[in-house]
Amino acid sequence: MARQIYTLKITLADVTPPVWRRVAVPGAYTLDRVHRVIQLAMGWQDCHLHSFDIGTVQFGQPDPDGLLDMRDEIDSRLDDVAAKDDRFGYTYDFGDWWEHHIAVEDVLEADPDERYPTCVDGAGACPPEDVGGVYGFERFCAAMADPDHPEHAEMFEWYGRAFDPRAFSVARATALLRRMA
Repeated sequence: MARQIYTLKITLADVTPPVWRRVAVPGAYTLDRVHRVIQLAMGWQDCHLHSFDIGTVQFGQPDPDGLLDMRDEIDSRLDDVAAKDDRFGYTYDFGDWWEHHIAVEDVLEADPDERYPTCVDGAGACPPEDVGGVYGFERFCAAMADPDHPEHAEMFEWYGRAFDPRAFSVARATALLRRMA
């Protein structure tokens, strides 16, 4: 049987300008590997907890205290929990609460000349870690874009360099994903 490749469109909810990525990943990846793909493609640093919401089931790292009813993501393969045209959620950083909408756009046979995972397309710079969620990101972008903004110097020092909210490189995202293989 040919290896199936899932084309996923990952969209960060409620941010402007839009931040999204289109990636091609093996359907046999477990959800912990899909999490890693999302982290690398989006530009997150994997510093916080996360979860997938697929149907009525939540997947993630098991809660050692047993307070969260979450299935272990390492035990579930993408092709077992999602199919073409399905949609599901992914939340990263339960403090800043970054919600991502994931659409399974296609399921194809693997191209024998291609390496997976790969980033196919995308737009927008990922918000910095710990920026304060959607509201904090809006405030950060406004301050960084205007040298006369009262918080510009403080934000620039915190971030350490200029920030272009529209910047994104498919080649860089793919290079990061290649480190997974």
